[in-house]
Amino acid sequence: MKTCKRRSWGKALKTAAFSAVLTISNLLAKAQDGNAGIQQANTQVRSYFESGTNLMYGIGAILGLIGAVKVYSKWNAGDQDTSKVAAAWFGSCIFLVVVATIIKSFFGL
Repeated sequence: MKTCKRRSWGKALKTAAFSAVLTISNLLAKAQDGNAGIQQANTQVRSYFESGTNLMYGIGAILGLIGAVKVYSKWNAGDQDTSKVAAAWFGSCIFLVVVATIIKSFFGL
């Protein structure tokens, strides 16, 4: 009976040691230089930046058209707050375009 328990403990220890070695070797194989990872992330972000800026310009254009329609409808209806609505809509569109341009120039792209 004692030999049976010793064999099961020995087998369990061998299995645990083997799985620990596999885990450590797997972690070492996946490790990379920190600078290389940061550089790769920097390259990926810079590659998406141009399309993101174009998307912001497109959203600004769509918002400008929607704002123009809303201001025109308020103006035709004779509302008193037409200038306030126009300033809000067109100011937000100009802000969006200016922010996209400033961010683009800030990161040197």
